[in-house]
Amino acid sequence: MTDRIRITIDGTPLVVAEYTTVAAALALHGRAAARRSVTGEARAAFCGMGVCHECRVAVDGRAHVLACQTLCRDGLVVETAR
Repeated sequence: MTDRIRITIDGTPLVVAEYTTVAAALALHGRAAARRSVTGEARAAFCGMGVCHECRVAVDGRAHVLACQTLCRDGLVVETAR
């Protein structure tokens, strides 16, 4: 059985399975868009393997982290507004 961990996305506490990527956690909780482009267009994980950089989010205050390549850990804080 996989352990459950607590993360926070844009101030909302969530519980996800351990080893879930941040991109998957966003999608599982109805947050497919990870960020907005400079023109306001919704951006989300596209390639799922770290090539396209469309899924960039801030993780624990560090900007431009690839959500598709980052595993959730207990206490992780994700911000999509950056």
